Amino acid sequence: MPRTEEPDTRAAVVELAGVSVRYGSAKAPVTALDGVDVRIHAGEFVVLVGPSGCGKTSLLRVVAGFERPATGRARVRGSLPRPGAGAGVVFQQPRLFPWRTVGGNLAFALARLGVPRSDRPGRIAELLERVGLPGMAGRRTWELSGGQQQRVALARALAAEPELLLMDEPFAALDALTRERLQGEVRALAGRLGTTVLFVTHSAEEAVLLGSRVLVMAAGPGRVVAELPVDLARGPGTDVSALRSSPEFARLRGRLAEIMRRGAVPGP
Repeated sequence: MPRTEEPDTRAAVVELAGVSVRYGSAKAPVTALDGVDVRIHAGEFVVLVGPSGCGKTSLLRVVAGFERPATGRARVRGSLPRPGAGAGVVFQQPRLFPWRTVGGNLAFALARLGVPRSDRPGRIAELLERVGLPGMAGRRTWELSGGQQQRVALARALAAEPELLLMDEPFAALDALTRERLQGEVRALAGRLGTTVLFVTHSAEEAVLLGSRVLVMAAGPGRVVAELPVDLARGPGTDVSALRSSPEFARLRGRLAEIMRRGAVPGP
């Protein structure tokens, strides 16, 4: 990926260097990622954007420690990525235990983290307050709306107080109003906690709305072809609707669509 500015010498929370991922048999391998270089620093909200099949989820899985690169180097805070090692993961579907209450789902995560039983109710209440679901610990997960279930999944990911949050198209299955509300909440929460976020989407609009930096991916094989810094005025209480209707947002969204077309990526 060509760059004209001075190299960034800050220590990276996430560093991928020459990473390739292959699936299938040795005789007929499929290359999902090829020679990917990515650096993400503390507090950044980095968005991966691209069409289905371009390797976004494969890249996220490498950072989460679910996949090992076929070639190249992957590090999270200087160490090999391992599942559960300080990174919270939110998937496209909530993946909650339907036989447990909301509090029971969070208690299970806290137990795995070694939190004493006596401390769990307080931690559960705090987590639910963070994601805007106060007092809902006793509700069954099947009683919740899709947006509420996704908030519980986010609370579960935050239970470990991760420095790094990995999100794989978490709002894709939600209605427009719920999606907009959660977009604003996640962006505000990450800013308030100083969390580093890697967020996967196929939507140029969502990428500009959320990201402090957008990495554009193309397929065949998957690779990062460009990046776009996003310098929108954001702060506590920022109205997502107002941000979306601003001239600067429209300019950046148009710029990203142009970059995607130049990178041979089908537009959104």
